[in-house]
Amino acid sequence: MFTVRALASRVNHHLLKSQVASLGLLHTTASCNGAKVAVVLSGCGVYDGTEIHEASAVLVHLSRGGAEVQMFAPDVNQMHVIDHSKGQPAEKETRNVLAESARIARGNISDLAKLNASNHDAVIFPGGFGAAKNLLCCISPVLAAKVLKNVEVTVGHEDEEGGKWPYAGTAQAITALGAKHAVKEVTEAHVDQKNKVVTSPAFMCETKLHLIFDGIGAMVKDVLKLSGK
Repeated sequence: MFTVRALASRVNHHLLKSQVASLGLLHTTASCNGAKVAVVLSGCGVYDGTEIHEASAVLVHLSRGGAEVQMFAPDVNQMHVIDHSKGQPAEKETRNVLAESARIARGNISDLAKLNASNHDAVIFPGGFGAAKNLLCCISPVLAAKVLKNVEVTVGHEDEEGGKWPYAGTAQAITALGAKHAVKEVTEAHVDQKNKVVTSPAFMCETKLHLIFDGIGAMVKDVLKLSGK
């Protein structure tokens, strides 16, 4: 089992290498009255930062579960800026990941470089293309696959099923990294008890928003259960 400190060091090693809409959680150990959870954001907006609905769902469910939350983001420029009304890059425009993430955090956010793993029971990475473009390479569950050997994660189903699961090919990328993929519905979460990692498909599925919200709720519930707080 990795401690927070070991995990965070591996995450930081990949930080500036560079996709996308799933939600991963990496559980760790710390001592406090209620679960202390770090939420790592990667900007503001699905195409070049954090998926806002996912981040909001995480924060709502953590609040409901009585967790103490701190938000972090890297103080670096985004890979690029996307005009979300057109889905196209905005030429000659730059934005800072920390400054953009502060929109979601309502200003209460710190530089990721200041994240001390030993102060937290868990770390949650909401999805969005920024998780790949601004943090590392690939979506949140793939982050776990890159830093934890033989980890089990889910991005939902392994077949597109007529477009319901448009990013199903991500499961192959996970197994190619030596990790294991678990098939789950969008309302479910998968718990890797050995590595203490919890993941949920979220926007990997083309479905109704409330179902994605419920899946994230299942993930947060499992995270808080693992924390024992």
